[in-house]
Order: sequence, then structure tokens, then C-alpha cells
Amino acid sequence: MDSVDEKIIAELTRNARISHAELAGRVLLSRNAVRQRIERLERQGHIAGYTIVRAGDDSGDVVSALVLVHRQDRMRGGDVLAALKRIPEVVICEVLSGDFDIMVRLEAATLQRLRDIWEDIAEMPGVRDTVTALTLSAVVNRTRAGRGASAAPG
Repeated sequence: MDSVDEKIIAELTRNARISHAELAGRVLLSRNAVRQRIERLERQGHIAGYTIVRAGDDSGDVVSALVLVHRQDRMRGGDVLAALKRIPEVVICEVLSGDFDIMVRLEAATLQRLRDIWEDIAEMPGVRDTVTALTLSAVVNRTRAGRGASAAPG
């Protein structure tokens, strides 16, 4: 998977219904090349499906967790960050100061999917250890409306 594949996945994550022509313009490839890359990413399992999210649906069906990550080497751990960017269920990923290196917020459709992601993170080369906390209930959540955007709390 190269940087163009990562751009394609990022665009599809934002809008899974984007046309091949529009996506091609954003990643500077032909429409046919984009179609072929998407098909390859699907075959290789990088794209496992497309999810429907209903606007205003707060039924609580999403399972979420915080994963605090210790890297082997804080200064040379960019490969861990790159791998985390490719996981669609990672909704927040921040580099921290202090005891932990990275904080990851996961949102998945099932507890099993959350566990699979946690195992993948724990097994990543460059990850020394993780501490995980499942979300039991949400009291305040200001990230849903601005997902994908960076906004200061206010």
C-alpha cells in the first residue's frame, strides 16, 4: 500500500459514495486507475466494506474505547502512527506527552471488532504495551458533529 492508496482510503472514509472521476481528480490519477486500485484494496482486505451511518442516530449501538499506547521508541515510532491512520475505526489519534505516547479513540460496530483492532494495535511492530478502557456511557460528546474537523473546545 502506497501513499496514493492511503489518500484513496482517506477520501472513501470521508465519503464512500464519491465517484471514481471525482476521486481521481483528488488523487491525481485516471478514473480507471482509481477503480483498479479500489478493487485491489478490496481484494487485499484494506477495504472490507462500506458502512451506513444514519444522521442523528444516537441509539448507542457504537462500542468505543480509549487505547493508550507505549511505543518502543518515541522518536522513531512514525510507523505506528501510519498504521493507526489506516484503521477506519480510529476516530481520534493524538501524540501525548507524559507517561503514554499515543491516545487512540476507537468506535466500532461490535465488541468483537473492537477487540480485533486492539489485538492488531498491541501486535504492531514498535508498540511496547497498551492500556485500554471501554466506554461505559457518554456524558458529553462534542466530537460527532465535527468528526474529521479540528475544532477548539468551546
